[in-house]
Amino acid sequence: MYTLLSGLYKYVFQKDEYCVLILGLDNAGKTTFLEQSKTRFSKNYKGMSLSKITTTVGLNIGTVDVGKARLMFWDLGGQEELQSLWDKYYAECHGVIYVIDSTDEGRLPESKRAFEKMVTSEALDGVPILVLANKQDVETCLSIPDIKTAFSDCTSKIGRRDCLTQACSALTG
Repeated sequence: MYTLLSGLYKYVFQKDEYCVLILGLDNAGKTTFLEQSKTRFSKNYKGMSLSKITTTVGLNIGTVDVGKARLMFWDLGGQEELQSLWDKYYAECHGVIYVIDSTDEGRLPESKRAFEKMVTSEALDGVPILVLANKQDVETCLSIPDIKTAFSDCTSKIGRRDCLTQACSALTG
């Protein structure tokens, strides 16, 4: 009887959990995006002051419930020495959000190399990718077509998976 009631409880109340990695170079806005997401989708979450967000060393974890799904976001540090640890998290993820600082044209080639290395990992075969061109609220930012052009030779490496590039501003939501 306990097994039946336990199974029924889990069926009714348990949420499917999905792990989503948030990757990108340092200062791209990954943690700000995570904080804004938690603030908007979690009822009682107050959030930290966006002006107090500093460089992530290691990882930040955030959980957001959307309908019958629980999204676990893993915001990994983007410094060059931390990028070598990203692949340790690939096997557990169901999706990747790759954040690009669209105001920093000088680091775009570095961001492209990190993206290329990530997207060619066998552990991420078939995993959907959302590319966020962040900081679109700044007048001097690169447009989506500019970023797509800079990343155009990565297209064949994306393979047969869902991939979307979207403009955003993590700061303003």
